[in-house]
Amino acid sequence: MTRHKIFDMSFASIYPHYVAKAEKKGRTKDDIDLVITWLTGYDQAGLDRTIADEISLEEFFDSAPALNPNAGLITGVICGYRVEEIEDPLMQKIRYMDKLVDEVARGKKMTSILRGSA
Repeated sequence: MTRHKIFDMSFASIYPHYVAKAEKKGRTKDDIDLVITWLTGYDQAGLDRTIADEISLEEFFDSAPALNPNAGLITGVICGYRVEEIEDPLMQKIRYMDKLVDEVARGKKMTSILRGSA
């Protein structure tokens, strides 16, 4: 299997783009943090630490406390691929995160984005 360049990109380099995308649509950094912590199990301090340490996306997900058990409910198309059909587990997690950020930016209700979780 081909190793994707995105795996080695730092989470810190991608995170500001997520925030900017949300803010451009009237949402907040807190909204982005909420969906990322929901997906990964990081708390705010852990998320801040991953940004400060500039760890790769691979390390980000390898070190994540626990992928949310409802992550499998994230479906749809992102970057031309159906997230539920992505075979590489790491790429699927990255695309789950991308999909959540897109949903925040599109203005979906947070309960819907978090798949019914509070």
